[in-house]
Amino acid sequence: MATGHTDPQRRERIIAATLDLIAEEGIARVSHRKIATRAGVPLGSMTYHFSGIDQLLREAFGRFTDHIVAVFDAHLGAAADREQARQAVADLVHELSEGSQRDLVLTQELYTLAARQPAYRELTHEWMRRSRVHLEKHFDPATARQLDALIEGLTLHRALAREPHGRDLTLEAVARITTTDPRTS
Repeated sequence: MATGHTDPQRRERIIAATLDLIAEEGIARVSHRKIATRAGVPLGSMTYHFSGIDQLLREAFGRFTDHIVAVFDAHLGAAADREQARQAVADLVHELSEGSQRDLVLTQELYTLAARQPAYRELTHEWMRRSRVHLEKHFDPATARQLDALIEGLTLHRALAREPHGRDLTLEAVARITTTDPRTS
């Protein structure tokens, strides 16, 4: 591993370590020292690469939202028509709710920050806008907004339920929202 400031992956390791630490211990337990230890970098690297913990957190959560938007794109990008898009939305809900607990925790940690701090609220607004861009390839803007909220809600309910609902209920919910298209009404 390269040492000093010549390590081209150091910044990326710091961001990844930040997200891992938040997912495992929560935002309240994050510190420069813990992140540096987890990333395997000298403590001084933290201030060399980031002006402070807030910049680091914003960049880390920005990286996380990029990841989730890519998951949206992976599911919705291949859909050729509305029915395939409905199936893709259901697949997305089930992947997000059955997949990484890390992603679920990071989402909730970001929402908590956004509820308190405008800079993080802007980050979530941009995330929602980018997610809706993928939904709007198949649905009108109002329907895309409703689906975006449905995806969040169903994902959280499935992930936290003792007995998560099945795919049929997810598809029924998606169908109820997408049955009529105001663009053609």
